[in-house]
Amino acid sequence: MNTPIRTFSTEILVPFHDCDPMNIVWHGSYVKYLEVARCELLDSINYNYIDMHDSGFAWPVVDMRLKYIQPLRFNQRIVVHSNMIEWEHRLKISYEICDAATGERMSKAHTVQMAINMETDETCFESPAILLERLGVTRE
Repeated sequence: MNTPIRTFSTEILVPFHDCDPMNIVWHGSYVKYLEVARCELLDSINYNYIDMHDSGFAWPVVDMRLKYIQPLRFNQRIVVHSNMIEWEHRLKISYEICDAATGERMSKAHTVQMAINMETDETCFESPAILLERLGVTRE
């Protein structure tokens, strides 16, 4: 696994509306928790979705993997650890969802996003300079 260039931890209290009748989080709600964590990670580098749009790039998710290890439950406090592990050609973020009280890993995931030049509608096979600038790295 690559060494993360940026990490961020996001605490979430599982709301009732994300759960099934047994008070277990519905599997599709996990995607929302990843999105919340990803937005906070992007905010931490001053390149959130508004900044991306303003810089002329869309960043759609092109791949997502999610492994469910232990169920999340209503009113459980969780921490989503997000780690930016690839940024040169695509944006890959890994996640661990842990119980806030015990630190037990409940699930793990990753997402991959590719930059799309909004003017030409073309996929960028290298990350735009603005992302590298916000990360404080230079292209070799």
